[in-house]
Amino acid sequence: MISRRQFITGTLATFGFGGSLSFLTSCGSSSSSAGDELFQVVQRFPQVLVPGSVRIPISLANQAGLLGKTSGVELPTELRAQLLNSETGEVVIADMVALRHDANIDPPYWPFRADIASAGIYSLVVEGGSQDGAGVQIMDPATVSIPLIGTPLPGFDTPTTSDSRGVNPLCTRNPEPCPLHDITLNEALKLGKPIAYLVGTPAHCQTGTCSPALDALLSMREAVGDRLTMLHAEIYTDDTATIVAPAVEALNMTYEPALFIADAKGVLVERFDAIFDAVEITEAFTALGVL
Repeated sequence: MISRRQFITGTLATFGFGGSLSFLTSCGSSSSSAGDELFQVVQRFPQVLVPGSVRIPISLANQAGLLGKTSGVELPTELRAQLLNSETGEVVIADMVALRHDANIDPPYWPFRADIASAGIYSLVVEGGSQDGAGVQIMDPATVSIPLIGTPLPGFDTPTTSDSRGVNPLCTRNPEPCPLHDITLNEALKLGKPIAYLVGTPAHCQTGTCSPALDALLSMREAVGDRLTMLHAEIYTDDTATIVAPAVEALNMTYEPALFIADAKGVLVERFDAIFDAVEITEAFTALGVL
């Protein structure tokens, strides 16, 4: 088990998010034993958080990399933490709990949720860890260009099987492309149904989370039926993975993947960034009333 003295917090730059797509790095796990090693909190979220209900997913790592199901360490079912104002040291939220998520994804992650009223720099201090905590920046919404929860999901003529719009391959999922390319996002918005729109590339995902994200979404397809429209768009225009696709530029994305969930009016009710699993998607669909 991970003891208190083995647990340190902070940002492990190798696995950090928030930079441009070209600087995202691969995530993996490797074999290790608990011993007297120090473990680190790894940010699994991009720097696009704004005041309101904030999702703060983290993972655990040692010097060898992210800790996964086969790393030889018994990972905790839940983590507890406090959120502090980094400038004043004030406790903003005294008790936060995050359960381990590992449905169809490895390494696991723990998504903390917090209601944060103001922009600023905060520290997520995990119980048993360093009081320095892991940095969480809450941005002024005016400085964040990606669509925010509570705003309309912007329309776009996403590539489809009938018109790839210069994106080839249309879908890099293996062994078969996914079936979420029948209509464009613009067409879906006109249907008056909730939408789940995933932007990510299974084959070239530098964070290692795009393929599990797409599979998690597909696992819910039969359950939701035609009560919700699912769509997928790739990150790159071709297999060289060097030119960012128009779908990414239309959303001003600087990270991958992201799942945008909109209600029947086209207003975003949830946005999952960087890492998420079928459990979180199920919870969002249930809250939306499509399950």
